[in-house]
Amino acid sequence: MEQFFTFPFAVLEVPHIKLKKPSWFKQPSPMLVFSLVLFSYFLVTGGIIYDVIVEPPSVGSTTDEHGHTRPVAFMPYRVNGQYIMEGLASSFLFSIGGLGFIILDNVHSPTMPKLNKYLMTAIGFICILVSFFTTWVFMRMKLPGYLQN
Repeated sequence: MEQFFTFPFAVLEVPHIKLKKPSWFKQPSPMLVFSLVLFSYFLVTGGIIYDVIVEPPSVGSTTDEHGHTRPVAFMPYRVNGQYIMEGLASSFLFSIGGLGFIILDNVHSPTMPKLNKYLMTAIGFICILVSFFTTWVFMRMKLPGYLQN
């Protein structure tokens, strides 16, 4: 098997090219890279690919028993369909939950004062709990009767 992979390199020779990095090119800061990754995570979990392909409306509407129409943000009884606002709201909650875990990870810095550790631990847990329970409420709005005993 090794001969199979080394055969092309026995026949071909890698050219000797001296490439230099342009002087204007700088390494991006870690916070810029984190921001780009978080923004792309927000868009992907919000269903931007689905929204571009299917082109759903931003919000829907329903008619109540009196004949009045009212806006709804969640497409009920459709797990594989969503309104744009539904995806963005869910994506926001996923991102807040992820930021809560990042905050909890940063608590372990040895130079952080004790009061800041307690505050950041509380903020991290609050972000995670708010994200979890609000996403749970969103799922109950989307699928009434879900997780009922």
